[in-house]
Amino acid sequence: MDIKVVSFDVFGTVVDWFGSIEREARALNLPVPADEFTLAWRAGYKPAMARVVSGEAPWALIDDIHFSILEEILERFGIDDLDESQKRHLNLAWHRLDPWPDSSPALHRLKRRFTTCTLSNGNLSLLEDLATHGDLPWSRILSAETFGTFKPDPRMYRGVAETFQVSPEQVLMVATHQDDLEAARAAGLRTAYVKRPLEYGPEGPAKRFSEDHDFLFEDLLDMAARFGC
Repeated sequence: MDIKVVSFDVFGTVVDWFGSIEREARALNLPVPADEFTLAWRAGYKPAMARVVSGEAPWALIDDIHFSILEEILERFGIDDLDESQKRHLNLAWHRLDPWPDSSPALHRLKRRFTTCTLSNGNLSLLEDLATHGDLPWSRILSAETFGTFKPDPRMYRGVAETFQVSPEQVLMVATHQDDLEAARAAGLRTAYVKRPLEYGPEGPAKRFSEDHDFLFEDLLDMAARFGC
């Protein structure tokens, strides 16, 4: 395949949001299990994105959406002893997510052959902080903020091809989420599923995926090796 650009989902695919957020929640000694708190925070993510894409809710940065979800779950769990600065610091935990161990070395290798970019619902400052924190050497950072909408809006996927002036079939979308890849394929992109069995933690639900993609990888180092990088 004549792939020129490799675009990556970030949350879950490149970085370990569950382990990172759980660690920060545990450090605060919240009166609720850290894993339960983490999963509840993440559970508000897709519904919030869907409301924006449908036009039900106005455009907002993911940082602001994360904070709104945080306030909701703090109230739900009866946690009222965090002051504003503590809540803001906790919200920025999404800027401090650790990469999966294979992510940085694999991305360094892949960048030698391909143009690499993020294609994430995260805002630009968040993605830039993750790149610095995790030594993630993107050729370019693209986000929902770049295009003014959230995945799975097809404008996100087609926007990658337009940005780099290539055809959609010359863009490979890499993700660990079946719905993300299905939307990318519908927009004309090639797709690669990366297995991340621990995305929702060791006790998390089994993840749904199919082999109906151009590629199926065990992790990003497997991807780099199979592409000869």
